[in-house]
Amino acid sequence: MNPAPEVKIGLTRVLRKVVKAATHSKGGMPMQFERLKIPEMLLVSPKKHGDQRGFFSETFRADSFAAHGLEVAFVQDNHVYSRQKGVLRGLHFQLAPHAQGKLIRCARGAIYDVGVDIRLGSPTYGCHVGVELSAENWRQLWVPPGFAHGYVTLEEDCEVIYKVTDYYAPECDRGIAWDDPALGIDWRLSHAEIILSDKDRKQPRLADAPPAFQFGQ
Repeated sequence: MNPAPEVKIGLTRVLRKVVKAATHSKGGMPMQFERLKIPEMLLVSPKKHGDQRGFFSETFRADSFAAHGLEVAFVQDNHVYSRQKGVLRGLHFQLAPHAQGKLIRCARGAIYDVGVDIRLGSPTYGCHVGVELSAENWRQLWVPPGFAHGYVTLEEDCEVIYKVTDYYAPECDRGIAWDDPALGIDWRLSHAEIILSDKDRKQPRLADAPPAFQFGQ
């Protein structure tokens, strides 16, 4: 027995919706990837689609990252709120076997985000990249394992969301001084404006810290 005409029309509409959804899922919304002066670090710019209701954005796609040589598996998302301008968190990293890669974005306000290459033997050892991430520019920064990471809030009421490739492991938690003169980081704010945790006030300079990572390993 053949389906009634109205049933055929209904099935056709459903199939069209399924094909349209599959095509959108497969193609996705484009993301721009830019390699920075330290080539292992990437600036990612997801596309925003907005209308009178607001916007929609794909903030992570595994296939897009894999297409740019990053086959990463994120295991934890962190959400940080900073009430004041000048809150500086960093410079932090975790030792192996729990070293972390991080994908950082600012969902509210603006931050200056920094990654420092601390892989001994690397041609960019001790060098850093800093970029502004904000709710307005919608950019993200990929900081791979082997790098120290930190950021400072440039506005009040900032919210930062970042994905990591390994779980928080307090026994592997380490850091280096945010104001190490050998690193030469311009945090865009004066020392008097910086707000630190007690832990980050006591971090060692890179030259005084035990080597944490070896380039090429």
